[in-house]
Amino acid sequence: MKWEGNRESDNVEDRRGEDGGGGGGGGFGFGGRSIGLGTVAVALVASYFLGINPLTVLQMLSGGGGQPVQVQQQAPAHKPAADDQMARFVSTVLADTEDTWEQLFRASGKQYVQPKLVLFSGSTPTACGTGQTATGPFYCPGDQKVYIDLSFYELMKQRFKVSGNFAQAYVIAHEVGHHVQHLLGISDKVDAARRRSTEKQANALSVRLELQADCFAGVWAYHADQARHILEDGDIDAALNAASAIGDDALQRQARGEVVPDSFTHGTSAQRVSWFKRGITQGKVSACNTFEAKQL
Repeated sequence: MKWEGNRESDNVEDRRGEDGGGGGGGGFGFGGRSIGLGTVAVALVASYFLGINPLTVLQMLSGGGGQPVQVQQQAPAHKPAADDQMARFVSTVLADTEDTWEQLFRASGKQYVQPKLVLFSGSTPTACGTGQTATGPFYCPGDQKVYIDLSFYELMKQRFKVSGNFAQAYVIAHEVGHHVQHLLGISDKVDAARRRSTEKQANALSVRLELQADCFAGVWAYHADQARHILEDGDIDAALNAASAIGDDALQRQARGEVVPDSFTHGTSAQRVSWFKRGITQGKVSACNTFEAKQL
């Protein structure tokens, strides 16, 4: 992926090395429940590979019931150092999503509100609860910020053999896709519908939400490449191969040896590949309407 020399975003907060105020314990609290590190590891995989907010994953795995503990947001932090290569990379990717979505929103008569990208280490307060390194990257609609500990990329490279700049950029683009859903009011509608639904129906709605974010990430990649020629040989194939390896069916089969379709919340490997491919080949937001698709 070609990115050096492109514009960097000013919407990056660097909280690394600061006291996150979230504590350094081995668990993650939800409604009085404590989540152990084994469960957190599952959420970490889901957050990277499946795109869902890990705070939501942890809540579901803890048995639901209760909302994430609300914490007071700290003041905006400083910008990353100019010689921090990885921080420059994510800043450039964020800027690229800004340019793409501002153009697309403007074309449809809407105004794009840029999200913030927060770099942290250890733990940090968010409007969705305390974010921790173990939960991986996530988007919080409460403060419209994407959170990421950059050491996560090295962990994914070592543990899951996932690497490459475009795969890393895709993680951010997917979370920004959730921000787009928030701005368009899609997330709120889905959340309201989920509250009125059975567990099976709620899971099916989550699948459509996540697949749409996959498609939105593809839409970003299409326009970014058209405007700035960021893609190199192998980038798309690598992303598609990664998506194929980490669908709900693949992860369930690996974790428990069987697949339970009614419990899917993110989509199968084939579905994730299909919707990302649809976004990156068509480049249209209208192509990403998973909620009206008869077949995913």
